[in-house]
Amino acid sequence: MRFCSLGSGSTGNGWLVESGGTCVLVDCGMGIEKLTLRLGEAGVDPQQIAAILITHEHDDHVCGAASFSRRFQIPVYATYGTVRAAGAVLDGVHRLCELEPSARFAIDAIEVLAVAVPHDAREPVQYVLGDGAVRVGVITDLGSLSAHVLASYRELDALVLEANHDEEMLRQGPYPKFLKERVGGRYGHLSNELAATFLAAVANGRLQHVVAAHLSLKNNTAALARTALADALGCSADWIGVASDSGLGWRQVA
Repeated sequence: MRFCSLGSGSTGNGWLVESGGTCVLVDCGMGIEKLTLRLGEAGVDPQQIAAILITHEHDDHVCGAASFSRRFQIPVYATYGTVRAAGAVLDGVHRLCELEPSARFAIDAIEVLAVAVPHDAREPVQYVLGDGAVRVGVITDLGSLSAHVLASYRELDALVLEANHDEEMLRQGPYPKFLKERVGGRYGHLSNELAATFLAAVANGRLQHVVAAHLSLKNNTAALARTALADALGCSADWIGVASDSGLGWRQVA
């Protein structure tokens, strides 16, 4: 099994997970030209993608899904609430598959678990993907930790984890007060500190990769995110990967 990022952050999100000849795209938050370019850089033909899994309706996660789905005849999976909140953004997809926020299902060789998360969207989920041997967890866009979320992400071999902002940088930064409260609130985004708490709670001896994702361009740095997650694991900061707005190369999960 392997995974990579086509982009991570407010400029557009997309993650590829591949195993046994099956490739799925988690989120499609960029235009079709940019997405096709990033897929080419990753060595993936769009025709190889078996499904698009949407986490929630915010533009940086869903804006390219309909056009990409139509052009390449790819089904789109999303919760009922996400579909309703997205409205016209998801109109005309090739095939829409509505899922429950705790659904378990298979897309060819990949098993998928949807996990409901606290975020300021209609019915947001994140995903754990496995192939029967290893499991990769992708979790971005959540504002706080819950017992359900922590339990769902404990048995992993690789983890993509939101580390959106440094709390002090957010407090002192340029955002207006209402946006600071939204980002730092219970339904906003994980700070480095909360991400470290999350990681310490779910860490196990199986983790081969930990990748910090969805970093704010104005309220965080890669060095701060790496340090916080490395401290939680007791490892070198260099071992922690960081996905940027330009993406992240393939990571193999043995």
